[in-house]
Amino acid sequence: MILAVLLILSLLAWLLRRRWRRTALACFVLAAGLLFAAGCGPLPAWLLEGLQQPYASVPAPSWAPRNAIVLLGAGNLRATETSPVEPAWFANGRILRAFALYRDCKAAGRACVVLISGGDANHLGRSEAEAYGASLLKLGVAPDDLMLEPRSMNTWQNAQFSAPKLREYGAQQVLLVSSAIHLRRAMLYFAHFDIHPLPVRGDYAEVVWSVLPQAWNLALTDFALHEDIGVLRYRLYEAMGWNADAVKPGSP
Repeated sequence: MILAVLLILSLLAWLLRRRWRRTALACFVLAAGLLFAAGCGPLPAWLLEGLQQPYASVPAPSWAPRNAIVLLGAGNLRATETSPVEPAWFANGRILRAFALYRDCKAAGRACVVLISGGDANHLGRSEAEAYGASLLKLGVAPDDLMLEPRSMNTWQNAQFSAPKLREYGAQQVLLVSSAIHLRRAMLYFAHFDIHPLPVRGDYAEVVWSVLPQAWNLALTDFALHEDIGVLRYRLYEAMGWNADAVKPGSP
C-alpha cells in the first residue's frame, strides 16, 4: 500500500516535470518525506501506538467455570511443494499464547476449550484451524478441548462464524487471542455479533528506528494502515446499513 502511494507520487513527479515543475517538485518532496517518515520509523510508530498500546499488558484472567479461548488465524504456508501445510511464522506467537492460557485455565481446575477460527485463505488444501489445531495437540491440548471453525476467510467471518459456536458451548468467559496490531479491529467485529471477549495479544510489533528507510518499517506501516482502514470501513458500512445486522444481547 505505502509502496503504491510512493510509486504514484514518483510517477506524477516524472510526468509533470516539464509543464508543471512546481507541482512535480511538490510530488517529489511528498514522496521523499513519506518514504523517510514510514521507512525510518516515525509514521509506523505513531500508527502502531494507537493500535497496540491498549493491549501491551497481558492480562491474568480470573477464570470462570466455563471458558473459551478464541485463537484467530494468521495464515498458513508450505515451505516446499512436498512439505506439509503448517502455520505461518506470524501465527506462532498466537498459538503459544493460546496454549499458555489453556494451561493456566486447566491448572485452575476450570473447564476450557480453544476455538480456532481460520479457513484456507491461501488455498493450500488445509485450513488454518486444522493446522493450528495440530500444533496445539502436540503442545498438550486435549482433543476434546479443541473446537475448529475452518470456514472463515477474514476477520469479519472469524467473528460471524465463531459467535454461534461460543453461544452453543455456553462460554461464561471468552478470551480473544491475536496480534496486538489486530485486536482493535477484531474486538470491534466480535462485539458486532454480541461477543465481548477479553483481548490477549500473541505478539507485539516494534519499529526499527533508523537513519535510512527500512523494509520492516514500511511493512509495519502497511499492516497498521490495513487495520485502520478496516475500522473505518466498518464504521462506514454501519452508517450505510451495509453490515450484517448486529446481534442483540440475549439473541440465540
